[in-house]
Amino acid sequence: MKKIYFSIATIAIILDQITKHIASTQLSMYEQVSVMPYFNFTLMHNFGAAFSFLSNAGGWQRWFFTIVAVVISIVLTVWLFRLKNHEKWLGFGLALVLGGAIGNVIDRIRLGYVVDFIQWFANWNGNTHYWPSFNIADSAIFVGTALILISSFFVEEDPKEVSAPEHVDAR
Repeated sequence: MKKIYFSIATIAIILDQITKHIASTQLSMYEQVSVMPYFNFTLMHNFGAAFSFLSNAGGWQRWFFTIVAVVISIVLTVWLFRLKNHEKWLGFGLALVLGGAIGNVIDRIRLGYVVDFIQWFANWNGNTHYWPSFNIADSAIFVGTALILISSFFVEEDPKEVSAPEHVDAR
């Protein structure tokens, strides 16, 4: 089962890097290519974290976020190896978060920023409001986190997989 988790993480990394390459080579910076109503492809470079947090911090944030993501990736890898067989949904979620984290780390190390290109927007009262741009790695992290939360709160353990407490004879 562990091979499946690492395969999922690898697929997330590959899809992320391929789509970022396509966006970087086919789009001009800030060019909006309409895909459907309220959805564009728009190339942007994120020097910060989520929602461009600390993007104008002077450069130190590149290595800070890289180190944080590498540490998180190591923790997630160890966690995946320690999973019980019945913790499948948790494993899928951890694998997606791992793949997304590594996908964005590759950008930070290689480019110094993360390539974002997916953009949702809405029109309210005559004004256009944009959701911060994101990428496949961010999507994998979001979906993986949702699966982790769902598995933590709503998924029951399979009774066949859970060992019963040992009976202690007090004679």
